Amino acid sequence: MPFRKLFQEKFNLFYIKMLANTLPSIVYILLFLATSNSQSIPEQTNFSTDALATNLGEVESRENGPNLEFRYHDHDELTRYLRAISARYPALTALYSIGKSVQGRDLWVMVVSASPYEHMIGKPDVKYVANIHGNEAVGRELLLHLIQYLVTSYDTDAYVKWLLDNTRVHLMPSMNPDGFAISNEGQCDTIHGRHNARRYDLNRNFPDYFKANTKQPQPETEAVKEWISKIQFVLSGSLHGGALVASYPFDNTPSAIFQSYAHTPSISPDDDVFRHLSLVYSKNHAKMARGVSCKSGSPSFDNGITNGAAWYPLTGGMQDYNYLWHGCMEVTLEISCCKYPPAHELPKYWQDNRQSLIKYLAEVHRGAHGFVMDENANPIERAAIRVKGRDVTYHTTRHGEFWRILLPGKYRLEVTAEGYLPQEVEFIVIDSHPTLLNVTMHSAKGYVQSAQPTKLPAERKAPLKPTPVDPNGAIVFPKD
Repeated sequence: MPFRKLFQEKFNLFYIKMLANTLPSIVYILLFLATSNSQSIPEQTNFSTDALATNLGEVESRENGPNLEFRYHDHDELTRYLRAISARYPALTALYSIGKSVQGRDLWVMVVSASPYEHMIGKPDVKYVANIHGNEAVGRELLLHLIQYLVTSYDTDAYVKWLLDNTRVHLMPSMNPDGFAISNEGQCDTIHGRHNARRYDLNRNFPDYFKANTKQPQPETEAVKEWISKIQFVLSGSLHGGALVASYPFDNTPSAIFQSYAHTPSISPDDDVFRHLSLVYSKNHAKMARGVSCKSGSPSFDNGITNGAAWYPLTGGMQDYNYLWHGCMEVTLEISCCKYPPAHELPKYWQDNRQSLIKYLAEVHRGAHGFVMDENANPIERAAIRVKGRDVTYHTTRHGEFWRILLPGKYRLEVTAEGYLPQEVEFIVIDSHPTLLNVTMHSAKGYVQSAQPTKLPAERKAPLKPTPVDPNGAIVFPKD
C-alpha cells in the first residue's frame, strides 16, 4: 500500500477515536469519510489487473469509435477492445482479471460505474456473467455492447447516469474462453465447445446445497468462487443460450437423487422476489414474455419464466451457489434459441435484450438496505441478516452494509453478531423508494436496550432518489 494512503488511513482512524468520546453525533460521518477511501479492485481482491492500453491504434479502427461492430470477437480481440475502452473511459471503467482458464486465457471483468475503482459505501455491486458454456456465444457479445452502450450513454441518458451513479456494474463477457475458442458459428444445438478445456461443464462445477458435488473443481469456477467471496454482489445474471426464458432458483431439489426423473418446482425462500426479477427481464424483452417454445417438442414457459428445477434439475449450478453461499440473487437468462447463431443476427439480439439488461440491474435498488453499527458507530462486519420467515442468511460487509431485495410489504429483520445482543427491527418496503434501515447493536456485556433503528445525519437519509416502476414492474428513472 502506498505510504501516503497508509498514513491517510491511520490518521483518519486516530482522528475518529480521538473525537469518539466528545462528538458522538458526528462519529458516523467521520467513519463514512474515512472508509470511503476504500481500496481499489486490485488491492481489495488480489485479482490481477492489466495495464491500460494507451495506443488505441492497436485496436481495429471501427472499434475505436462509438460503434462496436456486430460480430464475434475471439479472445485476443476481446482483450484489446476491453483495454481500449478502459483507456478511453478511465473515469467510468476499470478492467481486471479474476484468474485464468485452463489454457491460460484471462477471465476479464469490466467495471462500469461513476466510481469504477473503489467501493463507495452504500453503493451496491451487481454483475453479469456470460459464456459459461463456451458454445453459447450471444451473451458474450451482448456484454461487450452493453459496456459500449453504458459508457457512451452516461452523459446523454438520464437513466444510465442514475444507474451508474448509484451502482457498480461488473461485466464478465466470457467465463469459458477455452470452450468458445473451439466452438463454431452457426451451430445451434451441438455441445461442441460447451465444456472447458478439461471437458467439465462449468455450470455443474459449484458446491451444491442439496447434493454433494464430487466433480473436480476447475480453475474457472475456483476463480469465480474467490471473486464473489471478496466482492459482496447483491444481484446477478448468468447469460446462456439454447432457449428463451428466465430461470430462477432453485436449480436443484431435495430429491436430487431422482433428478433425472423429477421435474417439479424447488421453491426458494425468496420465490416471490425471484419470480419478480425474472418477470422484469422477460417483460422488458422484445419476445421472451410470449413464452413461445424455441422448436417443436420444446417446453413453453408462462410469461417467459420458470423455476429451474421445474424445467430440469441440475447439481452444481452457479445461481444456487450465488444465492445460498453469498446472498447474491442470480437468475439464469436464456437469451437465444440458437446457441451460436450467425453474426448477422446479433443486432436483433441486442435490440431484443438491451432494455432488459439495464432494467434488471436497476432492481438492486428495490427493498431495504442500510448499516449495522455498534454503540460507538463502528461498523460490524459479518453480522447475520435474516428476514423473518425467509430461511436464508445474508451478511454485512466490512463497512457494516447490507442489501435485501424485497417486494412491497411489512417485514421483520433479525440481526445477530458474535458478542452482541440479537436485534429485531420491523420495517415496511414500498414500491417507489428503497427503505433505508440502520441497526445499532449492543454489546452482550453492556447495558441492554431495546432495538431501534439508528438515525443517520439528514444528508445521508436518502442516498438514492425515489425509484418508481413502469408497467412491466421494472424500476424507472426518477424524474425531478
